[in-house]
Amino acid sequence: MTATSLDSFKCRKTLKVGAKTYVYFSLKAAEKNGLTGISSLPYSLKVLLENLLRHEDGRSVTRESIQNFAHWLTNRGKAENEIAYRPARVLMQDFTGVPAVVDLAAMRDAMRNLGGDPKKINPLAPVDLVIDHSVMVDFFANSKAFKQNVALEYDRNGERYTFLKWGQGAFDNFRVVPPGTGICHQVNLEYLARTVWTKKVQEKGKNVEYAFPDTLVGTDSHTTMVNGLAVLGWGVGGIEAEAAMLGQPTSMLIPEVVGFRLEGELPEGTTATDLVLTVTQMLRKKGVVGKFVEFYGPGLANLALEDMATIANMAPEYGATCGFFPVSAETLAYLKGTARPAAQIALVEKYARAQGMFWTAKSADPVFTDTLALDLSTIEPSMAGPKRPQDRVTLKTAASDFAHVMANEFKKAGELHSRFKVEGTNFDLGHGDVVIAAITSCTNTSNPSVMIGAGLLARNAVKKGLTVKPWVKTSLAPGSQVVTEYLKSSGLQKDLDKLGFDLVGYGCTTCIGNSGPLPEAISEAIKKNDLVAAAVLSGNRNFEGRVNPDVRANYLASPPLVVAYALAGSLTVDLSKDPLGLGKDGKPVYLKDIWPAAKEIAASVRKNVTRKAFATRYADVFKGDADWRKIKVEGGLTFKWSMSSTYVQNPPYFEGMKMAPDPVTDVVNARILGLFLDSITTDHISPAGNIKATSPAGTYLTEHQVRPVDFNSYGARRGNHEVMMRGTFANIRIKNQMVPGVEGGVTRHYPSGEQMPIYDAAMRYAQEDVPLVIFAGKEYGTGSSRDWAAKGTKLLGVRAVIAQSFERIHRSNLVGMGVVPLQFKDGESWQTLGLKGDEIVTIHGLAEGLKPRAMLQLMITAPDGAGRIIDVQCRIDTLDELDYYRNGGIMPYVLRSLAKAA
Repeated sequence: MTATSLDSFKCRKTLKVGAKTYVYFSLKAAEKNGLTGISSLPYSLKVLLENLLRHEDGRSVTRESIQNFAHWLTNRGKAENEIAYRPARVLMQDFTGVPAVVDLAAMRDAMRNLGGDPKKINPLAPVDLVIDHSVMVDFFANSKAFKQNVALEYDRNGERYTFLKWGQGAFDNFRVVPPGTGICHQVNLEYLARTVWTKKVQEKGKNVEYAFPDTLVGTDSHTTMVNGLAVLGWGVGGIEAEAAMLGQPTSMLIPEVVGFRLEGELPEGTTATDLVLTVTQMLRKKGVVGKFVEFYGPGLANLALEDMATIANMAPEYGATCGFFPVSAETLAYLKGTARPAAQIALVEKYARAQGMFWTAKSADPVFTDTLALDLSTIEPSMAGPKRPQDRVTLKTAASDFAHVMANEFKKAGELHSRFKVEGTNFDLGHGDVVIAAITSCTNTSNPSVMIGAGLLARNAVKKGLTVKPWVKTSLAPGSQVVTEYLKSSGLQKDLDKLGFDLVGYGCTTCIGNSGPLPEAISEAIKKNDLVAAAVLSGNRNFEGRVNPDVRANYLASPPLVVAYALAGSLTVDLSKDPLGLGKDGKPVYLKDIWPAAKEIAASVRKNVTRKAFATRYADVFKGDADWRKIKVEGGLTFKWSMSSTYVQNPPYFEGMKMAPDPVTDVVNARILGLFLDSITTDHISPAGNIKATSPAGTYLTEHQVRPVDFNSYGARRGNHEVMMRGTFANIRIKNQMVPGVEGGVTRHYPSGEQMPIYDAAMRYAQEDVPLVIFAGKEYGTGSSRDWAAKGTKLLGVRAVIAQSFERIHRSNLVGMGVVPLQFKDGESWQTLGLKGDEIVTIHGLAEGLKPRAMLQLMITAPDGAGRIIDVQCRIDTLDELDYYRNGGIMPYVLRSLAKAA
């Protein structure tokens, strides 16, 4: 790792902390030795710069790429300089983690087939996988709900959990946090993250320990939460995560950094949720997609670290890569309060101060690309909805805004006060009625002030004699077991239970659509009367159709407001002036009557959120509950694949693999699988959503005796390549111009001219031993960097994608899977070439002397024999990428490297 650094800026130094001595790469020394002015960089860029100094190898990290950080102070990130970044570790959740572990397991089989030692295949960077995406709210509002939901979770996910438990025991550098523990981001914040990471290496026969900033990539977009703890991290797709896991660099641009200045302090009656919804609205308006956001200014001193984590968590919602907070006294206090070792806290402080990374009220403001500012004292109680996190409304305008939405969006202006009988009950239902009130998601359940605030509000409501309306499905899904600990020790869980906010599970639940079904009578009433039913949740995403198929208006709100809306039962109630209901004395009770004072919340947090609670709940975090311990695992070093499994299968990436890769050949006489226009997204390419019975994937599952009711989603079946490759390019909205006027994943097979699903055509071409190419327009592969967009492309037999331009990450993912991206010269496109899709394509220049960004020849032959040759640029951009391509992808490259090292 670090022993190979060329150290061009002579900044390798030692740092003594207590009795231990660490090696580190000093930014202050680098500044003296040529990196002029870097002490003025944003704190987040100092983390990236240190990473490059430590990994300087003259190839992926050059002196020039390091020097570009000093130039950043002039160009402010506008220069588009690419860097090779190596995060310290990887965080995964179970949905996205399963395919990564499948690939590792397949690599072990391949290593054995090569005659090597399967034990050599382990993550080269530490990986933590937290199982948090599978629990659903089937049972609620009773004391047994948690156990009942967990039992169902194990029943539904038995195959996947058996596989992950095998991985937990089989791999080094890989840990699994079992179900029922918490949300990955909160477990990361409260336990896994260290702010400063360390690693021991052997150098010249001696053990040397390096200290460096804790950094990570995660397979969930809300990995950004840990930026509140000064840990630089963000969400990536599966291939980037696997590359990091296998010790390969992540390609990225030195970003623009928008500084967000905070001043003042939050007023009485407001929460961190109100603050983050305001921040999200401001940054969406500003436009920060692809940029870092870094928070600074005197207001930092008035925020608890959990407030910072709440703001950092919603970076995907405001569009930034991350929302970073520097190390400060509050960081140290949080590390101490969450039972981190004293030696670790001492290292964090000494390292951050030595590197100029420690923020105090006297710290000079860094240089930013651009800035904006917010006075915390102006924050008002807020919500966001009905469809987007950035659509903030103040509490006092929420009811009138919903009336506006009913008229303009749902076209039901005259129906606002219509109500309809719910069969078999003694109540009726109307538009705007809150049918789901969920305290859920990492955004808020990590923050004791809002969780205790919700509990105190519940206590006050119970005292007044208020009850939750009978049509509301209530749930409490904390981000970690520590929340349960402090809600129980304060006695507030009993008050929440009395209002139906019983514990339902530890996981993302409602925020990712795992809200479970509504009671049948309520669901029927909504459908029959076309009601605009509502959900109020303390989550971070509220896109239409995401929370529950019966709910069309979804509002994000703080946990106390979730409880308040459960009591009011409707968005048409103006909580700023209308009563929530009648108390036991028959008098109206208003929100202001039961809202807890900030001092009361703070006192309860101080008393009940203890260091001991964290130490106790995380003592055996990887052990799991009785259900997890009961899972029987077969196989040892290698996994015992089950041919009958429809969830986990051994992928074919390494079939027939030899120790030396076959020479790269030109693509000769390829057929065209698709002609696509501009802005084809990874959502268009990658399998997503429900599996239709009539689709190739549905047919496969039916043939394997799976009933349509048990199809589950593509997401749950990411560990089975047979399902996923059948869903690649199968999006119902994709438009292949080879079949004009038709939506969906279809193409024409040539020379027959038959129209058929893209998967079926690809398999027919494979039988005919015909290679495939795809043509596209501008910005091919935009959107989330979904790993199956590249994996599926490879498995369909596509050798090359020729486009006018590529989204950066999808381009590198294609190379990582051994598919070559080729780019037209400016002004050229498949349209200017007049392609119809029945042509034959040959690519010359791949076989010999291929260099990064080389110009290659594309020969296109029409059915009448007419041919033409054009130049295209090979978008294999770096020497590392060329190595991947020559080996057939990142995984075969790493596998061969490890086999040779043995």
